[in-house]
Amino acid sequence: MSRIPPALARRIDRLARRAHRFHRFAHHPLCAAYAPELVRLGRRTRLCRGCTLAWLGALAGALAGWAAPRLPAELLLLGPALLLGWAAPALAPRGGRAASKLLTRAGPLALATFLVVAGLRAAAGAEPGDWSGAGSAAVTAALVALGAWRWRRRGPDRGPCLACPQAPPGPRCDGLRPVARRERAFSRLAARWIARG
Repeated sequence: MSRIPPALARRIDRLARRAHRFHRFAHHPLCAAYAPELVRLGRRTRLCRGCTLAWLGALAGALAGWAAPRLPAELLLLGPALLLGWAAPALAPRGGRAASKLLTRAGPLALATFLVVAGLRAAAGAEPGDWSGAGSAAVTAALVALGAWRWRRRGPDRGPCLACPQAPPGPRCDGLRPVARRERAFSRLAARWIARG
């Protein structure tokens, strides 16, 4: 059990969140080699380009699935196969030049969420015994879960690090230095608070 008073623990948690806010959603080193992988918001905040496009694609697909007229069963059942054909190359082992994240993140997730929402809408108004809408939504959701699992197993692309003169990533790395500097400042301040508390 922690001997830090709960009020101080909450204060330290808030400090940790503020200290790492600028890179929390970046997922990449903050150096020039990874600049194309990041989206800058304001002076300090950075987001991962792939994750941002994935969320925007999912949102666009969900809105389109909600606004579209009800799709026929044949299209609903063909959708997961189209999604699998589109997303499979993005999940293959890396090699060569990286494809656009619009094609590998935003597009597949827009199609997936469109199929899930359209399938659920079709299932809500389906005749008894018509499982095309629910089946399409279930198969699409399973494909997205399988794709996410495969993508996480593949791991991050560390290609820019391999060509960097500061490799391997560590204390000399320009991309990790701002994070390490902020972590040291947080640790010093939190230690002073704990010593006083």
